Amino acid sequence: MSRPIQAVLPLRPWYREPWPWLLMSLPMTAVVAGLATWALASRTDDGLVAQDYYKKGLTINRVLARQERAAQLGLGASLRQSGGHLILTLESSREIEPAAQLRLSLINPARADLDRELLLQREGAVYTGELGSVREGRWNVKLEDEGGVWQLFAETSLPLAEPVHLKP
Repeated sequence: MSRPIQAVLPLRPWYREPWPWLLMSLPMTAVVAGLATWALASRTDDGLVAQDYYKKGLTINRVLARQERAAQLGLGASLRQSGGHLILTLESSREIEPAAQLRLSLINPARADLDRELLLQREGAVYTGELGSVREGRWNVKLEDEGGVWQLFAETSLPLAEPVHLKP
């Protein structure tokens, strides 16, 4: 009886085979993606989450009262940009004592680190302030008097192409 001739293949070490590497690549990809996500999360700040959200929630009634007071006074404002300056005209249906200065807050809806606060000084019938350099894009505008009695709001894009009207 004769034996069949079998082909003898040389044995290769496991690391020379493609299958172990293919099977190991899937879990290793998950590990690398997890490390990249951890690094990104630890380096960036989530500016949308307020640290004192409970206290800010309690102050909403005061904000609403200031808006109601502005509506009672019939207040409104028109804001325009001239070069690097902002010019604000305050309008009222009632006789009010004009304040020496007003506080204008530019609030970026996505990044709290870009928020700016400007003091507008009264010059005759208008209030002016220097804008400086501000990132282009959408902004929320909040206008308040010195004593915090009233507030006006608007949403706009900077730089201002046309006047913005602030309302309670």
